[in-house]
Amino acid sequence: MGKLLFWLLVGVVFVAWFKASKRKRRVPPPSTPGVEDMVRCQVCGVNLPRSEAIMSRGRFYCCPEHREQDRG
Repeated sequence: MGKLLFWLLVGVVFVAWFKASKRKRRVPPPSTPGVEDMVRCQVCGVNLPRSEAIMSRGRFYCCPEHREQDRG
């Protein structure tokens, strides 16, 4: 009877250790990138991220053609 209890205890410890190590291996979900400000093109009115916009004289444009068109 003593051997049975010993092996049962060894099995419980092994299962607990396996579950704990499995929890540690989980990779946290990738963080979502920050939200970027949107700006509006002065010519056509399309909204686009600030990083993709062209800024000239304090105004935003979606393409070089619209920047040139607004100058004239």
